[in-house]
Amino acid sequence: MSAKLIDGKAVAAEVNAETAAKIKELASSGIVPGLAVVLVGDNPASQVYVGMKEKKCNELGIFSRKCVLPQDASMDELMTLIDELNADKRIHGILVQSPPPPQIDERKVIESISPEKDVDCFSYTNVGRILTGDLSGFLPCTPYGVQVLLEKYQVDLASGHTVIAGRSNIVGKPLAAMLMQKGKNANATVTVVHSATRNIEKYVADADVLIAAVGVPEFIKGEWIKPGATVIDVGINRINLPDGKRKLVGDVEFEVAAERAGLITPVPGGVGPMTIAMLMRNTLKSCMKHNHLL
Repeated sequence: MSAKLIDGKAVAAEVNAETAAKIKELASSGIVPGLAVVLVGDNPASQVYVGMKEKKCNELGIFSRKCVLPQDASMDELMTLIDELNADKRIHGILVQSPPPPQIDERKVIESISPEKDVDCFSYTNVGRILTGDLSGFLPCTPYGVQVLLEKYQVDLASGHTVIAGRSNIVGKPLAAMLMQKGKNANATVTVVHSATRNIEKYVADADVLIAAVGVPEFIKGEWIKPGATVIDVGINRINLPDGKRKLVGDVEFEVAAERAGLITPVPGGVGPMTIAMLMRNTLKSCMKHNHLL
């Protein structure tokens, strides 16, 4: 492997240490950030993710409230809970774990969360701020984590071509908007490719920075990667091996890509730890804004 690994765990640990230090400082004034995570149903993967967030809150000194509703909970029940959390002064961030059961209108739920507590940055209000160049609010956690990784590894976005594979509302679209802004760790020339892009390999091969977020195991072939490129793999997929075991892989064919890239994120241990770290940072930011400290 010729590429240098981008260590998301190490960078996330730095971010979390900064967050914890600030939370400790606030605690001396009796101020404690609070995060509420809402889970509807018993999806095993969602339970794992909620548990990880709860654990990280406890480690950093954030007040954590886990709200679990049954699989058959109604929209009215969920909306009542969100209204309660919006009014709760101990809570500075609210997120509803995705995906919810089919009877839940996820977009309606997102828009019911106060924009001042939308630490996932999924609401029209907060996404709209990014698109208009206002970065004073929250940034979506995974794109934010990607941007911080690029900053820490001193990747110059302004001098090359950035290709984002994927157009989701969670990663692809907001990340493109963030990286093309005027300012620090941005000024990128961005191309977005997706499932309907013809000859997608042509665009990938021209990328000085490739960010893969398509949600398909090893969709980006290693031989497509431009020699010396920076590769950020947002994907995390479980595949079955011939021996019956399961393995986590990204959206990029890692072994071949790592022979060609200059920098590359592993899966796991790349972008994943950054997502939770940025969620904690956003919760702290919300608390500070609520207490007029920003």
